[in-house]
Amino acid sequence: MELSVYGRKVFAATGGKPFDPSLPAIVFVHGAAADHTVWKLQTRYFAWHGHSVLAVDMPAHGRSEAPPISTIEGLADWLIALLDAAGLEQAALVGHSVGSLVALEAAARYPDRVSALALLGCAVPMRVNDELLSSARANEHLANQLTNAWGYGRAAQRGVNTVPGMWMMTGGMRLLEDAGDGVLFNDMNACHTYDGGEAAAQKLTCPTLSIMGERDMMTPLKQARKLAQQISGARQVVITGAGHIMMDETPDATLDALRRFLPAPS
Repeated sequence: MELSVYGRKVFAATGGKPFDPSLPAIVFVHGAAADHTVWKLQTRYFAWHGHSVLAVDMPAHGRSEAPPISTIEGLADWLIALLDAAGLEQAALVGHSVGSLVALEAAARYPDRVSALALLGCAVPMRVNDELLSSARANEHLANQLTNAWGYGRAAQRGVNTVPGMWMMTGGMRLLEDAGDGVLFNDMNACHTYDGGEAAAQKLTCPTLSIMGERDMMTPLKQARKLAQQISGARQVVITGAGHIMMDETPDATLDALRRFLPAPS
């Protein structure tokens, strides 16, 4: 599905069903240098169980037009403009990594537009390793290697996969390599410079879920828990053995946590 936001084309996957704005909507927001494909299982489930789904490609990602937006605050405003473009008064937001910060900020800024919030791999502040940030700024392949190695947990790196014969590490690397020059740095730097997370967390009024990977090296469990504890009434789910990219590493456990939080409409 294509939308126009700020006069530029934005692509959003709909989970294999036509988008119907009259149904309860869920908007999925990907992480750094990724795109809508990271939500394959989750979007299809919700689209076929009573929800309308938009898994967006942020500007300059996937099939959406450039240029990228360089701040979390700017991306939060963009996300609400996307709801307008899709004809949605309200939606649940599900964000991963940088996408979780975007969803967090959007829910704090526009509480009447967000019905529920799910944060995956989210901690504040979300500082980025100096070597990774420098390498990403220079568009070096090392930045992709570091992001991939630190993004996946040890089980994924040993080749464990629910689909026999598939190796997540290669898929993750191809996704990073498909991103345009400067995209990974844009996303990492947006995380690194965002200082509004604690204030946003304390403003939230919608039901909130934090899904955390036990072995997350990007947003460590201790830091993710610290954020969740600042959100009034937030539910917490820790996925045993998972790293940062839990939608890929532990897709079923991730979906189970989301569907308990966002049940099918009656």
